[in-house]
Amino acid sequence: MRAPVAACAAVLLVLTGVPASAAPAEIPCPKPKIAKPSAPPRPTPPAEVAEDMRVGGDDLATHGLVVPENSPNPPALTATTWLVADLETGEVLGACGPHVHQTPASVQKMLLAATAIDQLDPAQRITVTRGDLDIEPGSSAVGLVVGGQYTIATLWLGLMLNSGNDAANALARLAGGGGKDGLATTVAAMNAKAAALGARQTHAVTPSGLDGKGQFTSAYDLALIARVCFANDDFRKYVLTRTARLPAQKKPKVGGFQFQNENKLIYNYPGALGGKTGFTTLARHSYVGAATRDGRTLVATLLGAEARPLRGWEQGAKLLDWGFSLPAGSSVGRLVTPEEVAATGSPRVEKTTVAGGGGGAGNKRPSAPAGLTVAAAASVAVLLTATPLLLLLAVRRRRRMTRP
Repeated sequence: MRAPVAACAAVLLVLTGVPASAAPAEIPCPKPKIAKPSAPPRPTPPAEVAEDMRVGGDDLATHGLVVPENSPNPPALTATTWLVADLETGEVLGACGPHVHQTPASVQKMLLAATAIDQLDPAQRITVTRGDLDIEPGSSAVGLVVGGQYTIATLWLGLMLNSGNDAANALARLAGGGGKDGLATTVAAMNAKAAALGARQTHAVTPSGLDGKGQFTSAYDLALIARVCFANDDFRKYVLTRTARLPAQKKPKVGGFQFQNENKLIYNYPGALGGKTGFTTLARHSYVGAATRDGRTLVATLLGAEARPLRGWEQGAKLLDWGFSLPAGSSVGRLVTPEEVAATGSPRVEKTTVAGGGGGAGNKRPSAPAGLTVAAAASVAVLLTATPLLLLLAVRRRRRMTRP
């Protein structure tokens, strides 16, 4: 009776590259004990593509925890997925489900910035249209008025400080040519930008991050996007601005007012470079934050978090502290570059060597198998389904051979 089982194991070995018994167990990400939040069900994500899950290194192809060997324990967070990376070297220091699809909320505004900030003159004055204010009722807005005139720089400040969805629409419309189809043109450009960066789990439907069917990103993709954003001087200036003013308008007659940066990291974290907050009822809390310390510049990205016991920016700060506690050179993977993506036509890079930190209980996840192709997965499914029948036939054959 061993022959069918052995055949099954042999086929699995051929298809996966490793024996079934050798498949590594995923390490759960540290979580605090909290009451289950009242939230709508998460949208169904696209089917995972094995090759996309391995972008940046094989060890990143996990739904669980991946950290350097012997590193300190990462913080227990409510975030569903997260990642810490070095913005200068591109080293990924650790992650939880880095390539798992998540809903972005307003951190998607960083993809809008990565796509359009170099295309628009900050000093240009524009006139707001009624379509720019077509946003979800009750969602965040900086307070633009139809017919109001504002500089592009003011719109970027409204986008980054106050998470203005009205500012996102106006900027997207202008970057897309200024016409009625300008916003859609920019959303298409955002998706093209994501693809060029190697952000395989990212698909934008709205420029603001307001929920849209089929809109997803991942913690890894956000780090790729953040790397582009923080390399831009204007972006860094905007996200570190503490207060700004929306100017008064003559037609219609509306008074001016001051608005503040909602990212509390810049007020409370030494070396903070800024970032972006996000929340929708569907996406929950999302966050991107960067800081510099001792010559290193790290970014933390997180998705699907709750506000208690720690708010999004506080969870980001905990991740940054953990990242800075690791020795320089610690890595479980890396951020691919646009040049690599353009040169190879694929953002996949080979498995990286992991460098360790100080003593601790945070063990690195073993290397994951390359993953099955669709055809291979189908073959495995058929084989597993047929195994009981093969066993039964083998037993019957053996009985016939042993009859008198």
